[in-house]
Amino acid sequence: MKKYLRSNVVMAEPMNLGAYNAYRGWKLPENETGKEEGYHLVYADGYESWCPKTAFEKVSREINCMTFGQAIEALKMGKRCARKGWNGKEQYIELATHVSYMDPDNKIHNVNHSQMGNKAIAFVGTSGIQLGWLASQSDMLSEDWQLVG
Repeated sequence: MKKYLRSNVVMAEPMNLGAYNAYRGWKLPENETGKEEGYHLVYADGYESWCPKTAFEKVSREINCMTFGQAIEALKMGKRCARKGWNGKEQYIELATHVSYMDPDNKIHNVNHSQMGNKAIAFVGTSGIQLGWLASQSDMLSEDWQLVG
């Protein structure tokens, strides 16, 4: 088997295995008590499942306290992110694609490098958009990233 790193957004609520089986209308196997703690999960496409508490909490964070790495993964999924600590309420970052620029001769270049592509992080703030935003050390090490919009 291969190893996979997953990154997705799910709705979750604490629910033991017995309660989950009852919720789904399933009979609990005779060799299980149903007392195992876990979470009822609902995915974006409506798929529902149950996950043991330790497994879920090892890989999951509430979306209002993400790491920078998790925020980057969210950007790749088309989400917008911001730090709780940012002072501008309308500030966020998003993934910009099809990045182009105009040279001094007014010629527009659509950068499509075969290895790097043409994407960049855009910082959207009250004064406009900064393309190619670079995170500070504080931004990269903080765990207060959240989804916005």
